[in-house]
Amino acid sequence: MPDGALEEDLDGAVRRGDPDRWLATRFIADRARRVDVVALYAFDHELARARRVSSNPLIAEMRLTWWREAVDEIWAGTRIRAHPIVQAVAAARRRHGLPRQPFEAVIDARIDILGRARLDLPQALVWSDAVGGSIAVLAAAVLDAAAPAEAAIAAGRVWGLALLLRQGLVDRNAAAAWLKGGLAEARRDARRLDVAAFPAVAHATLARGLVRGGDGGEESPLVKRLRMLWAVSTGRL
Repeated sequence: MPDGALEEDLDGAVRRGDPDRWLATRFIADRARRVDVVALYAFDHELARARRVSSNPLIAEMRLTWWREAVDEIWAGTRIRAHPIVQAVAAARRRHGLPRQPFEAVIDARIDILGRARLDLPQALVWSDAVGGSIAVLAAAVLDAAAPAEAAIAAGRVWGLALLLRQGLVDRNAAAAWLKGGLAEARRDARRLDVAAFPAVAHATLARGLVRGGDGGEESPLVKRLRMLWAVSTGRL
C-alpha cells in the first residue's frame, strides 16, 4: 500500500479530477482495496489529462505513449519509473493479479480519439467499453477476485458514454436515448456483483442525471451523494 502521504496525494487528485468516481470509493469498506481502486482512477485521470493539457494531438500521443511504456515496465517485472501513480498501479497489480489487457485498452482508446471533434454513437460505445468498461472491470477485480467481468462492463460503458456526452464528443440526443436502455442493462448486470464489488460500478447511477437533456442534467453534489448512497445501500443503479 502507498505510504500515508502518497495515499493522500492520489486520493486528493482523484477527488479534484474525478469527483463522481471518487465519491463511489467512499463506500469501499476495506481501506487497502479502496487505495488500490483510487490508484486505478488516478491512472485513468492522468490518461484523460493528456488530451486536455496538450497543445496538439502529437504531444498528447507522446504523453500517452509514456504511460504505455510505464505499463510495459510494470508487467516486465523490471525497474519501474519513479512516478507515484505508476508505483501505486504496480502495487495494485501485484496484490490482485490484475490483467494487462484492460490497461492497454484504455490507452489505445484514448489515442484513437486524439484530434477528433465528434464520435458517432457506435464509435462512442466502442470507446466507452474500452475506457469505462475496462476500468470498471479492474476495479471490480480489486474489490472481489471472483467478480464476473461481464457484470461490470455495462456500467462502465454507461459511464464512458456519460463522459463523452459531458465533453460534447457525441450527439446529445443519440447518447441520451441510448443511455435509457444502457442504464437498464447496467442495472441488471450489476446485480451479479457481490456487495463488496458494487462500489466499482456505483458511479454509473449518476449518469441518470444526464438522460434529461437540456443543459446536461448535472445534479448538485448533495443530490449525487444521496443518489450514490441509495445505489450502494440497495445494490441497484
